[in-house]
Amino acid sequence: MDPRKIETTVKQAADNAKRFEKDGDSISARMWYEVAGGLSLYEGNVKKVIEYYGSAEKVTGTKYLILKNPEKAVAKAQEYYGKYLTQAASATKA
Repeated sequence: MDPRKIETTVKQAADNAKRFEKDGDSISARMWYEVAGGLSLYEGNVKKVIEYYGSAEKVTGTKYLILKNPEKAVAKAQEYYGKYLTQAASATKA
């Protein structure tokens, strides 16, 4: 996922997820929680990663490995995004 290409903010994704959860649409709620969690991962926000992936887990019962060690997951994601998104941006300018 290239988070730079997602036009939804973390807040918008979380609001969508909560709305779908309230309406009983667990599949859509899970999808939006995953989007919010993925964007939070990109932003380096461990607290929000736990919140959103935890909510996705609660809604569907699906287990997320990212919740076993979210600090490490965020650190690895930051390392990846710092390396590869920077390279991708440089390559498109060349």
